[in-house]
Amino acid sequence: MLDLYTTSGLPLRSDREGRLEFGQGIRPVTADIRHKKDMLDVLYEPAGAGPEELYYMYRDVCRDEDRELLERYGLRYDVTILVPGSVGSEYIKTAGHYHPLKPGSELTYPEVYEVLYGRAHYLLQNEPDEEGVDAILIEAVAGDKVLIPPGYGHITINPAPDLLVMSNWVAAEFSSVYGQIRELGGGAFFELASKDEEEDLFVVNPRYKQSPRFSSREVMDLPEFGLVRGEPMYKAFLAAPAKFAYLNDPGKYF
Repeated sequence: MLDLYTTSGLPLRSDREGRLEFGQGIRPVTADIRHKKDMLDVLYEPAGAGPEELYYMYRDVCRDEDRELLERYGLRYDVTILVPGSVGSEYIKTAGHYHPLKPGSELTYPEVYEVLYGRAHYLLQNEPDEEGVDAILIEAVAGDKVLIPPGYGHITINPAPDLLVMSNWVAAEFSSVYGQIRELGGGAFFELASKDEEEDLFVVNPRYKQSPRFSSREVMDLPEFGLVRGEPMYKAFLAAPAKFAYLNDPGKYF
């Protein structure tokens, strides 16, 4: 079992198959399982061999004693676990989504992720327009936080030979927008396992009308948003919930 307390600040454990175990004071949550058959329209090789269950989403995880505080601030804490491996030559990934507009605003909701175990590649991209797409790769390891700002969607990739466990804070009313990424057959890039396993191999999705632009960024601490490496963001929220107000009111912060 993987003990996730140090990185999450919660009594959580995961088995090696991706099933989450909930400790004292946390109401068990049933995982929403993303199967390979659910992902065929966003995969590089839909007919490629791979596991049938790709990742597990545990939504609205919290200690019972903290629930009223989360509801007061309109936030939800989720845990997602991606299995290792590939489908064909492509590393296992999430389906990818954009974010909805905040009602009454021209900005989409932000979201923030934290790696609890393993290594993640977060592929951020803005919505396609006549100038194309900007794609940004951020590599993160346990303890790192990654902010998805307004205007960006994202895909999470597990390039490592072990489980990837991550958590996220998001507005409770948030509902992911999957349509555009599905219509384009996935994100702007596919990450493939290279033969020498020493280099990341990114292949352009040919269904994007203009060749997407690609860059990489380092993980950054954002203490004003309660995001500091090594400090569990669940604990950071309990200590200073007002710092996470940007998740529900992006217009004041972006």
